[in-house]
Formats: sequence, structure tokens, C-alpha cells
Amino acid sequence: MSTLLEIYLNDHLAGATAGRELARRAAAGNRNSAYGPFLERLAMQIQQDRQSLIDLMGVLEVDVDHLKVIGGWTAEKIGRLKRNGRWLSYSPLSRVVELEALTLGVRGKLALWNALEEIAPDEPRLEAGSLKKLASRAEAQLTELAEHRSRAIPEALLHR
Repeated sequence: MSTLLEIYLNDHLAGATAGRELARRAAAGNRNSAYGPFLERLAMQIQQDRQSLIDLMGVLEVDVDHLKVIGGWTAEKIGRLKRNGRWLSYSPLSRVVELEALTLGVRGKLALWNALEEIAPDEPRLEAGSLKKLASRAEAQLTELAEHRSRAIPEALLHR
């Protein structure tokens, strides 16, 4: 039987897996645009943050629930099936939707780091300093996502 902490961490790992896949897709779709460098960097950071979660699960002796991880991966792939105004090419609306979905994912990741920081005083295997750094990076990611989303919205929704 899993503890609630094990379930919580595996749920976030599934979300991190979906976020990693989405970030990779967004970076690839924007490789030749002004958004490309930011999305490439974000995709790399999301992969690093996912690995930090896996490492933390190891420290806490929490097994990875591979079915949940596969579920997160699959959910992102299914999300690709929605129409964004074009059938065969990348749409400016796709960029907005991807930036918004990434924002939701990073908000979830920030909530995870903050929750773990709250229990760190009672769980000696958690390092509050490391969690604070991860939370600060998530906050910086949210700031950059908001800036890029603000630029992408008029490009997509006022696109003629």
C-alpha cells in the first residue's frame, strides 16, 4: 500500500513527464522563431527538474509508479490531436496553448516544491535549501512564460 506522499510524488512525476514532452514539442515547433531559445532552455530546465524529483523520490525511498509515468506521457501525446486552426503546419494558436499549458505545469511544480519545503522540518531527508532553489527557478520560469505568452497572444489572435 502506498503512502499519501508516495502517491503525491508519483502524481507530480506523471505531470512532470507530460510537461517534459510538451516542452520538447514546443521547443521543436518554435526552433526557427524568436521563441525558440527560451523554449529550448525551458525544456532543458523541465527535464532537470523532473530528474530532481526522481532523485528526491530515491532519497525518500519512493518507488516510481511506471503506469502513472506512462499515463503522463500518453496524455501529452493525446493532447496533440486538438485542432489549432491548421491541419498540417504549426499554428500561432498552438504556441499560445502550449505556453498556457506549460504555465499550468510549472505552477503545479512550484506547488510541489513549496509543499515539500513545508514538510522539510519534519522530514530530515528533505533539504529545504535545495527545495527553495527549485521553487525560485519555477518562479523565474513562470515570469518568462508570462512574458512570452503576452507576446504570443496578439500574434495568434489578431493574426490575419
